[in-house]
Amino acid sequence: MPDHDNFPPWHLGLARFALKLALIAAIVFAILKVLDWAQEHAESTGSGGLMLGVLAILLLAYALLLAVPFVPGIEIGVSLLLMKGADVAPFVYAATVLGLSLSFMVGRCVPYRWLNATLADLHLKRACHLVEHLEPMTREERLAHLTARLPNAIAPWVRSGRYLLLAALFNIPGNAILGGGGGIAFVTGFSRLFQPWAVILTIVLAVLPVPLSVWLLGTGVLSTP
Repeated sequence: MPDHDNFPPWHLGLARFALKLALIAAIVFAILKVLDWAQEHAESTGSGGLMLGVLAILLLAYALLLAVPFVPGIEIGVSLLLMKGADVAPFVYAATVLGLSLSFMVGRCVPYRWLNATLADLHLKRACHLVEHLEPMTREERLAHLTARLPNAIAPWVRSGRYLLLAALFNIPGNAILGGGGGIAFVTGFSRLFQPWAVILTIVLAVLPVPLSVWLLGTGVLSTP
């Protein structure tokens, strides 16, 4: 881990961070361009099989994009439902569960040293110190440390009800400012505070209401005031 008195120069750290963001942006842009081309080609040829293939690729791309932090997953999912109709609601739901679960598992597998290096590039010394402090702790010790500064009336609820809080965060409109569904799932996995099976069950239940409503009632429910 980096020495807090010897952080990389600002220009070098920011360049590395910008390169990581540029790589993610390039991948997202390439996926969207390929999808646009495939959809236009399928519509021009009128091939039903090709359209089905494009839809499958679109849902897979949606799952992968959803796993990327700061991608507005809820908005993309709603757009897919509006464009393709109620018939694709089960597939959008499955892709949403897959994308969020993937992001959670990636976050759970990423070593603390990776985040520490990224924070060091941004010269966030206090955050680096916190990561170093949390790394050797057990799950219980980490949870107690992170909730120690919360008001006494709130801290027990956060500890015991953190899965309900996670479900609420997934469904808050505009949660892209918090990292989007993918970012929230990634941080959840990275924290090592959540059991994998419980998180996946939370995701399965938390993202169900909108696709289920569209499937049963049609896309009109999305435009109801």
